[in-house]
Amino acid sequence: MDTASFQFVLFGLAAAVLSNFNRSPVWRSLVLFASSIIFLRLLSHNPIAFLPLIGFLLLGYAALVVLERGSSRWMVWSILAVVFVYIWLKKYTFLPEGILLKFPFFTLGLSYIFFRVLHLLIETGDGAEQRHIGGGAYLLYTLNFTTLVAGPIQRYDEFARDQFPQEPIGLGPRAIGMQLERLVRGFFKVNVLAMLLHALHDDALAQMSQPLPLGMKAFAAFRLATLYPLFLYSNFSGYIDIVIALARLMRVQLPENFDRPFSASSVLEFWTRWHMTLSNWFKVYVYNPLLMALMRRISSLTVQPFLGVFCFFVAFFLIGIWHGRTSEFVMFGVLNGGGISVNKLWQLWLTRTMGRKGYSALAKNAVYIAFGRGLNYSWFAFTLFWFWASWKQIDVVFASLDAFQWLGVWIAIWFIATGVLALWESLRSALLSIRTSEGPVVSSRYARVVYASAMGLISFIMTFLLNQPAPGIVYKAF
Repeated sequence: MDTASFQFVLFGLAAAVLSNFNRSPVWRSLVLFASSIIFLRLLSHNPIAFLPLIGFLLLGYAALVVLERGSSRWMVWSILAVVFVYIWLKKYTFLPEGILLKFPFFTLGLSYIFFRVLHLLIETGDGAEQRHIGGGAYLLYTLNFTTLVAGPIQRYDEFARDQFPQEPIGLGPRAIGMQLERLVRGFFKVNVLAMLLHALHDDALAQMSQPLPLGMKAFAAFRLATLYPLFLYSNFSGYIDIVIALARLMRVQLPENFDRPFSASSVLEFWTRWHMTLSNWFKVYVYNPLLMALMRRISSLTVQPFLGVFCFFVAFFLIGIWHGRTSEFVMFGVLNGGGISVNKLWQLWLTRTMGRKGYSALAKNAVYIAFGRGLNYSWFAFTLFWFWASWKQIDVVFASLDAFQWLGVWIAIWFIATGVLALWESLRSALLSIRTSEGPVVSSRYARVVYASAMGLISFIMTFLLNQPAPGIVYKAF
């Protein structure tokens, strides 16, 4: 069962129906736990393959129990142990081959379990909240099938708030209708839109190694760079739409993970809109503590603004290498950390030269925003080469054009992205301005029924009648 397939949607809907037979937290927890175990079993039929995952969960819970009993001095060692075991199980390439496990084992979802376990350890070790998390609650939180494979990363207090109260959050006809519409939208994005974009991207990649005229080769390079961000967004955000809708039907509200990321006019803003739960996790547990620690040691008012630049680099470098265990993802981390650091330095320089009011006025300028939006899209597209390609593929792609030709391609991407995204923002604003007494026409329930029906019909034709296989969820590999 793939993680965004029709079978997965049916599985999630069945779990939601069973969960709503009784509102008691015990019943709903039993249904969620049983659904999560069945989901894991459907993903792997070999019980032995789950042993390392079970060991990782036991390690995390043992560390949590120690910290709950007031042994906060063990927090650092507990975190280091969990981090090391995670790196070991993920088989990062810098580890000696001899210490790695030789048999195939299950790691799907381990990266997101890792974040949840670390969250519990840090919060418990800090002693900010005195609470006891039982073994059942721990397993429900870490193995929740709606967040297991690719997030979003939910805090424990948010999960417990919805899962364990005697009276769960409401689920009326309107809420059910909106979640069903979101299910259809997510399914369409993953199984139709992402599939088409992936096919076009693969075609452009194939053309990069063919003896084509310069114009065709440059156009292939343009498509190769610009299509992958759109594919990744459709693939990942579509899956998130599906699991958020399924969780809501089970009366659990998962955090949003996307907020129109390509509307961002800077790299800094982009990461507040893209995979928001991931960037927020690193902000809370890496950026903020590191910045506070440095500021306590460095009191110079001249240097302090640049401490944030360094902390941004560290946080986003770690985000990059979290995505994968090879040297390509080290480069991905360097580019992400470098891009956001340069963005921050640019803001500091403009503030210093123009003053706060001058920079604030510039940041609101429509032309500046439009070109910043196009530049951000171009930079994101560039960094993603080290996300989806191997060094061998990257070498072939970049060797197919010389440096000046590639410069022309990237300038074209920047200007075209600027124009297209500005046009999209204007069109969106115009459509939202058409309103009735109930709100914008395009977001009314009637409009939602129309486009959900259209997306559902197209998805049915592509998935069942034409039997077109969609690519797997990219983020389930992390």
